[in-house]
This record gives sequence, C-alpha cells and structure tokens, in this order.
Amino acid sequence: MAEVIGFVGMSHSPFASLLPPDRADGPGARFLADAERVRVAVDRLAPDAVVVIGPDHFHANFYDVMPPFMLGVEEVTGFGDYGSTAGRLPVAGNLAWSAHTSLTGAGFDLSLSYSLTVDHGIVQTYEMITGAVAVPLVPLVVNTAAPPLPSLDRCVALGHALGAALRDAEYPGRVLVAASGGLSHWLPTNDPRDVGVVGERRTALIHGRTDVRAFAVAREPRVRAMGGNPDARVNETWDAWFLDRLSAADAQSVAALDDDGLEENAGRGGHEVRCWLIGQVAVGQPLQWTSYEPVPEWITGMGIGTTFPVD
Repeated sequence: MAEVIGFVGMSHSPFASLLPPDRADGPGARFLADAERVRVAVDRLAPDAVVVIGPDHFHANFYDVMPPFMLGVEEVTGFGDYGSTAGRLPVAGNLAWSAHTSLTGAGFDLSLSYSLTVDHGIVQTYEMITGAVAVPLVPLVVNTAAPPLPSLDRCVALGHALGAALRDAEYPGRVLVAASGGLSHWLPTNDPRDVGVVGERRTALIHGRTDVRAFAVAREPRVRAMGGNPDARVNETWDAWFLDRLSAADAQSVAALDDDGLEENAGRGGHEVRCWLIGQVAVGQPLQWTSYEPVPEWITGMGIGTTFPVD
C-alpha cells in the first residue's frame, strides 16, 4: 500500500519566470523564498512519487474535446511555456493506473491519456517543490479555465475518492499530493459563447490542437502584456479566508460559494483553487503552514500551504 505523506498547495504564475524580483524585497521575492523553504521540507519527506493536480492553459485541451478531469498514465511531456521544463517527465505509471482503477470504481470517469502534454500549470509547482523533475509524477489535469467547469462539490467528492485510491494503491512508496493554481486573479474570458471572444482567438480556443505551437506563440504577447502592473486586481482578503478555510480542513465552505460566488471574490483565475480542494481533501489533513504574498505585478495572489511543518 502507498503511504500518503502530505499535501502542498502552491500558486503558479508565468511572471515568476518572466518578471522575477530584482531585489530582496521586490514583488514575488517572499513567495520564491518560501517556495524554496517548502522544497527543503519536501526533500526531507523524501517522496517516491508526487501526484500533481493542476490546470491546462490551452496547451493540451481545447474546445474540440474539453474533459473536466484528465489523468496521465504513461508518457507525459512538458510543453515548456514560460520557462517551465520542456520534454519528457518521469511518470509513476503503476500508481497512476492503480488510482485510475479505483477512481473508476468510485464512479469517476476520468479521461485517460497515454501521451499527455502538461504546461506550467502542472510543471511550475512540480519543479518548485521538488527542485528538479526527477521524482516520478502522476498528473491530474483539472479544467479550470473553460466553462462548463466541474462543480466545486464534484471536486471535493473527487478529493475524497482520490485519497482512498492513493491509500489503497498497490504502490510501495511514499506519495506527496501537490496542487498548483490560484489564488485570486482576474483573467479575460475563455468562453467561446462570450460575444467578446471572436475571430482568430475563438478559432484557436476550439481548433488550437491543429497547431498548438502557433497558438501559443500568438497568445504569449497577450499574456506578457498583463504583467508588471502594480495596480492589477488581487483580493488579499479572500485569499486569506481561503487559506484559513483549508487550515480548518473546511473545503466545504469554499465549495458552498458555487461558481458565481467564487468568481466574484477571486476572479476567473480563482477557479484554479479547485485543484487545492481536491488535494487537501485527498490528504485529509488541515494546512499546518501557510505563506502568502499579493503580487499584482504577477496578476495573482501567491499563496502556499502545506499539511506538514516548514522551517
């Protein structure tokens, strides 16, 4: 049986690499310093595998087929966006398959990939908490960017099922669960039904799979243009409330907001906290340690939480 050794939740942002702090007290410096503290703590835990729960930013999934959840079981390749690692990543295939079997038995029909591309939504946090890309991973991609989204209640239920699946897995190793995403940030809509999503952008959201690299090249300048604004919207109050709720092991209060309440308080990018809900519920322990820095220059509230102590 596998041993579940803890949970790490961590915000990600393209601007962690695009706009790194230029001084010790610069925007994002506290987040990066605390992420390094987490890496040291994770190194002491010595996981044999990491289940990484995170979103895709239209580098693998498009509106030709948009699954709510997708599990990689064999070949996983980093897209390499925004400085994240490109190329093949090590996969804990036997753990992935065991989890898939258990989740299917629990009534979750997760999409399955033998050849999954993951972007910075998975890879950035994976790199930060392990210090490299050497620990085998099991990637669970959650649709958080593109309505219709899996409900918050469904994500909590998946967390319970995932925790049971990991503990019952025929995997003789120590498993860390990590979530990547959030916290509050306000992003443009990616919904093709929106009247403002037109022309080449709408075509790319639906048919981007036909030339993923070209779509990414066209999109990157729009992303870069969002960074560096010290007045970008971040909801520090809501972010603190969210971390407090997971510190109380109270994912249900977050789920009770429903999509409209979540988006009102945390923006469209806030839907990524689904990944945290799944992971914290799976491990079944409250956050013991948290760190938070609002970084409007990175358009995101940069938070970290762990179920184990961090020195």
